[in-house]
Amino acid sequence: MPIPRKGKVRSGADFTVATDDAARIADQVVPMIERAVGVQWYESVGNDADLAALALCQLRRSRSGLRGGPEHGDAAVREALQDVDPGAVAWIASRAISYMDENGYPELLGPYLDDE
Repeated sequence: MPIPRKGKVRSGADFTVATDDAARIADQVVPMIERAVGVQWYESVGNDADLAALALCQLRRSRSGLRGGPEHGDAAVREALQDVDPGAVAWIASRAISYMDENGYPELLGPYLDDE
């Protein structure tokens, strides 16, 4: 779901659907993250860890769109993670770091870091 840009006119129907989507995702994300604990993501795509990470991304996008800025989506993710068992938060965070590492994030930042 693309994030609507500031100043874009939202119809009442679109706004209602987006609000419903954001609420539905927020209700589903905590159990999805807790179900992902222990699931290895290297064996198959679309496993419970992948689906929980996807739900967090969808929550971020939906709240960003509703409130008109990415900081609102980030806050929604933090709010959801506060309701998750700390071990499950660590597990899903390790999934995110694995994904970032395997997709070149360290190399992307290389030019901005001091060589020590």
